[in-house]
Amino acid sequence: MGASASHLSKEKLSEYQELTFLTKQDILHAYRLFKQLLSDDLIDFQTTRVPKESICEMPELKANPFRERICLVFSTAHEKDGSMSFEDFLDMLSVFSDSATPEIKSHYAFRIFDFDDDGTLDREDLKKLVNCLTGGTADTQLTESEMNQLINNILEESDIDKDGTVNLSEFQHVISRSPDFVSSFKIVL
Repeated sequence: MGASASHLSKEKLSEYQELTFLTKQDILHAYRLFKQLLSDDLIDFQTTRVPKESICEMPELKANPFRERICLVFSTAHEKDGSMSFEDFLDMLSVFSDSATPEIKSHYAFRIFDFDDDGTLDREDLKKLVNCLTGGTADTQLTESEMNQLINNILEESDIDKDGTVNLSEFQHVISRSPDFVSSFKIVL
């Protein structure tokens, strides 16, 4: 990566600008945020990973019901623990930026909502998705019949090939008819 703990080279900055939807200012701000998440004793910035728990506690993510899934989807850790390198962190911020395309945003939204990572949104994924959105507590959780009705409605609207799941292209088709999606799928730094 070529960046030390206290310095982001001009070359790296240019490279990150080319590879992301972020401006130079966004990247420098992300760099400062990431450094704040690191332990003071860590010197090798390029190999250091920030634990998922630290990322989830960021004010920008703390209130997001999908924060754990977001970390897991953007993390490249071999351990699948949701920890993030600086480049993982930049990828996440890039996708959630205003400049990311609707196709990119919907692709990552699909991955975040695909809780079992099988490439489709099945009834169990949709149930987890609804529970995340409703808070998942005893007071806010839907009854089983309400949940089944809602999932049936979602599948009726989205499952074009009628296989009982929503695949990426079906999901993107639904999202394309939702003008609020792109503006709400973001993290404001």
